[in-house]
Amino acid sequence: MAEATPYERTITVDLPYAEAVSRTREALADQGFGVITEIDVQATLREKRGVAMEPYVILGACNPELAHRALDIDRTIGVLLPCNVVVSGREGGSKIQILDPLLMATVTGREELQPVAQEAARRLTAVLDELAG
Repeated sequence: MAEATPYERTITVDLPYAEAVSRTREALADQGFGVITEIDVQATLREKRGVAMEPYVILGACNPELAHRALDIDRTIGVLLPCNVVVSGREGGSKIQILDPLLMATVTGREELQPVAQEAARRLTAVLDELAG
């Protein structure tokens, strides 16, 4: 099932959390993205705040070719990189969310970023499509 807000796209899958994280990493790699950061939000909040929550990880995905193109256009775009992908556990499966890369071009107002953002959006949509399979 696919959902969306103006800034992200969400799917739910019938996969256990650990498998959803693994399959998300594989699908990102299939589209040329590496995971350069990983934040285990569940563990961090438990350790730092004593808060319990569902399994929740933020994967910082980067496609080096697309990042290079975007940075060549606007060096300040780095504050909007990498593309965040969230995987969270939920009863009966997992939820996967991606930030819409088209926001990069919208936020900056730089029209020349549109083709890069559109390519990133196409690839990340392919990730969700593969996972929704």
